[in-house]
Amino acid sequence: MDSQGLAINIGDVEVAAARLKGQIVSTRLVESEALNAKYKARILFKPECLQRTGSFKFRGAYNRISQFTGDEYKRGIIAYSSGNHAQGVASSAKLFGIHATIIMPLDAPQTKVANTRSYGAEVVFYDRYNQTRDEVAAPYIKERGMVLVPPYDDPSIMAGQGTIGLELVADANERGLTFDHLFVPTGGGGLISGISVAVKAGSPGTRIWGVEPENFDDLRRSLIAGQPVANEPGHRSICDAILTPQPGNLTFPVNKRNLAGAIAVTDDAVKAAMRDAANYLKLIVEPGGCVGLAALASGQVDIEGKTVAVVLSGGNVDLDLYGEFIAAA
Repeated sequence: MDSQGLAINIGDVEVAAARLKGQIVSTRLVESEALNAKYKARILFKPECLQRTGSFKFRGAYNRISQFTGDEYKRGIIAYSSGNHAQGVASSAKLFGIHATIIMPLDAPQTKVANTRSYGAEVVFYDRYNQTRDEVAAPYIKERGMVLVPPYDDPSIMAGQGTIGLELVADANERGLTFDHLFVPTGGGGLISGISVAVKAGSPGTRIWGVEPENFDDLRRSLIAGQPVANEPGHRSICDAILTPQPGNLTFPVNKRNLAGAIAVTDDAVKAAMRDAANYLKLIVEPGGCVGLAALASGQVDIEGKTVAVVLSGGNVDLDLYGEFIAAA
């Protein structure tokens, strides 16, 4: 916790980086001359779609689970996720020899369900439109004593995701660059809060933008209101990885301090961005992982002549659906 009472500080992120050394893939920045020309800016992409388990989520999960006590090892892990956190937790639990049960929505992509099971985790389904995941998880915590590893509202999770920010700053320094803008996919805020702590420590002038699906723009509206605001129920989006009810209690104060704002993008814009990622970067990026690239086309932030970073946060998508999405773009 920092001097202002926020959940994490740069020291926490640096310690997380030490724990993760040797466990994560080095996702070096990539760029495309064609996309630079299209947006009249220099754009560098952080391809966390190439990370272990196919998304950034391994970082936070491993950082949290690596700190388990002996008693927690025996009790086992309960987690809830649409798929990326599920895989990060399941993979980390397997490395430490801990049983994990993952609560996943019925409409989770089948590739994410299959991958989660492949790491040895038990999967329990729930209806995200008529049940809350907290209700489903409660008996596992209260009756069985299992340890909850939350998807974002946890200091160790936030610090683990923040290691991406350390790498962004280090890669920029190595190239002699300073990022004017940084675009990060946002659900509950664990990824962007951790990244923002690291980036603001190493590159305080960088303006950091959260990006969310249309009708799931709780962070955007919360930043405007100055306090957490929930999403209205009843909406749907292809961006399954970042559909959360509202900003986290720990993540929002960090984001309120560090972010320039947040942007909402349509599903159609995301499909077009996925097509661009495939065409120009040769990367398969899932819908929720591609919202940052979609934000560039929205025109909501003037990036012309600027140096920009975009986090591509995950690549776990059913290939049949992926084909439909990019064909429709």
